[in-house]
Amino acid sequence: MSETASISLSIAGRYAQALFELAKEEGALTALEADAKALGVALAESADLAGMIQSPVIGRDEQAAAMNAVANAMGLQALTRQTIALMAQKRRLFVLPQLVSDLLARISTEKGEVTAEVTSAVALTPAQAEALAAALKAKVGKDVILNAAVDDTLIGGLVVKLGSTMVDTSVKAKLAALQNAMKEVG
Repeated sequence: MSETASISLSIAGRYAQALFELAKEEGALTALEADAKALGVALAESADLAGMIQSPVIGRDEQAAAMNAVANAMGLQALTRQTIALMAQKRRLFVLPQLVSDLLARISTEKGEVTAEVTSAVALTPAQAEALAAALKAKVGKDVILNAAVDDTLIGGLVVKLGSTMVDTSVKAKLAALQNAMKEVG
């Protein structure tokens, strides 16, 4: 991990910890989770918003005004709006995507959930996703939230990442293993 990424994660972690603890004290974790998800979607879908929070050219007052307008339009709770305003004042909006990820992870942990990154060759049907989540829950003993992605280069099968464990049952991985085995023979 680069030094810049490490610093960004550290900054985001401090803001996330403070915001999480305040929301927990107020019994507002559900509202905070909704705010974090909404912010994550907005940042992913709006290149202008993502560019604005990263731009060193845009002044802190302009960033604060823009983020205030966005927060009000999204109907974010007061605690989230105040945190964003503080981040704008301190020129820390560039870590907003990391803050969102950190908050969602903390909330999931608080709820006793774990997240599994699942990559498949074709989109999973709801029944397949449900069966996979149930199987993973049986293995880890916690509710499992699936983050599904599609990668058609896998040809078939799945790649599941759950915490530090990765299981790769893709045809692509099996073909690569076969290719390596054949190199050893010849």
